[in-house]
Amino acid sequence: MAQLIIGSFKQFEQHIGQDLGISGWLKITQEQVAQFADATFDHQWIHLDQEKAKEGPFGTTIAHGYLTLSIAPYLWKQIAEIRNLQMMINYGIEKLRFNQPVKVGDEVRLKAHLSSLLDLRGVTKAQLAITLEIKDNPKPAYTATLVFLYHFR
Repeated sequence: MAQLIIGSFKQFEQHIGQDLGISGWLKITQEQVAQFADATFDHQWIHLDQEKAKEGPFGTTIAHGYLTLSIAPYLWKQIAEIRNLQMMINYGIEKLRFNQPVKVGDEVRLKAHLSSLLDLRGVTKAQLAITLEIKDNPKPAYTATLVFLYHFR
């Protein structure tokens, strides 16, 4: 269940400059990594070869950076439920920095902060500063600004 329910630009506007919440933890599995490798044709050994990865720089296989990025909308929905929509568009990603690899078996969660909100002739442009935290690791997997376009009814 989402921590925050937003149904209009006006409701969203009340949260500008605020931390919006933190998602639950999500465990990254080898199966997810393998499926992502198949979907993206990225079969690099550091993601898939568990035996070779034991001797690699991280001691185990790691998730693709773009896999960890692709789960951001799923985790965002745990923080906020955006209602009364005709449509939502993933508009962009700004200032993305991968800071730390996510090892298979790690748990991650998303923190979101509403940086800005604009009304573009009836379309709401939301910029969310996000951080993907890794459980028991002081350094985040990444930081970025997600940009969504919300078309409220």
